[in-house]
Amino acid sequence: MLKTIVEINEKIKKGKAVVVTAEEVIDIAREKGLHKAAEEIDVVTTGTFSPMCSSGAFLNFGHSQPRIKLGGGKAYLNDVPVYTGLAAADVFLGANALPDDDPRNKFHPGEFNYGGGHVIEELVAGKDIRLVATAYGTDCYPRRKLESWINLKDINDAILFNVRNAYQNYEVAVNSSDRMLYTYMGVLKPNLGNAHYSTSGQLSPLLNDPYYKSIGVGTKVFIGGGIGYVAWHGTQHNPNVPRGENGVPREGAGSLSLIGDLKQMKPEWLVGTSMFGYGCTLSTGIGIPIPVLSEEILRYTTVTDDEIFAPIIEFSETYPQRKPGILGEISYAELKSGHIKVQGKDVPTASLSSYPKAIEIAGILKDWIERGEFLLTEPVAHLPGIESDITFKPLEERLITE
Repeated sequence: MLKTIVEINEKIKKGKAVVVTAEEVIDIAREKGLHKAAEEIDVVTTGTFSPMCSSGAFLNFGHSQPRIKLGGGKAYLNDVPVYTGLAAADVFLGANALPDDDPRNKFHPGEFNYGGGHVIEELVAGKDIRLVATAYGTDCYPRRKLESWINLKDINDAILFNVRNAYQNYEVAVNSSDRMLYTYMGVLKPNLGNAHYSTSGQLSPLLNDPYYKSIGVGTKVFIGGGIGYVAWHGTQHNPNVPRGENGVPREGAGSLSLIGDLKQMKPEWLVGTSMFGYGCTLSTGIGIPIPVLSEEILRYTTVTDDEIFAPIIEFSETYPQRKPGILGEISYAELKSGHIKVQGKDVPTASLSSYPKAIEIAGILKDWIERGEFLLTEPVAHLPGIESDITFKPLEERLITE
């Protein structure tokens, strides 16, 4: 049984495609068997909604009168700095960026931060944003200072470009020390007081396509409530890791670079997020359709939470020194139960990723496809897989001498 994306798209156009979510496909395959399910189902939709730090937006404001050269100058949106080393009217707003002189920028434990992710959310929500820019002035761009309110509807271009999203599996963070830790995995209580994890498990896109057989460069996706594409493999893409049954990686593996039109997106799917005592980020909603081209691809989409295992990482001493202490591994079924055992202790769990929102995203994408509003795309290039020589390496520090 083999299908093509062209054939599936024809069924979508006629309103005859059979589309199910990655949660629904599990029971269907159990009831009907893999072969029958693969014959009947055309598309499986996935979803995730999590903090995704390596995200941001390219913005083009248009030229002021007289013109100002933002490139090489300084610019701020709601006091959050943007990168100006592009050209006269282009900037990049990073989700992690923080105000220069905001006292919250000092990362004192017990403080929340306002930053780039919040500005992106407010842009998408249609709010006016204060732009302040300074430049050195040239013959062709003589203006030296600009202050103005901007709004997303008035910006020429607003392109969400996220260089590392939809991580394929992730660690479980714990803290065995006697002090509170403020981390990118949230607040970790002392003495194994809690455990945090951060993927949607059986709904997560790359966990339903472990060997990247359907997701590749050019794949059309749901991102931030709008439509985007896979632009490249993500930074820290690391396919050559230990894998379990059905090819599921047992630690962080692949990742995606995603791009999309910010003007299509919605604030409920791009949410500025503060990590208490750590910094800020952008929680991003992503949904990816998986075309059922073969029984093998269908089999991968039937992965369940009890088949997905993540490493339990000690964050107190060894993690900052680049030598994470691994205290074992645990299934997502156990994590989602609310409690796990770590070194013999009962530890409550919590997810930084919203499973209810992941279900909603997979359902929205399913609805778009069923209504013929979303056609599938053929990847123009494969993501590097287990046959590649790509590995994620730590920084090798070299002494700088005069």
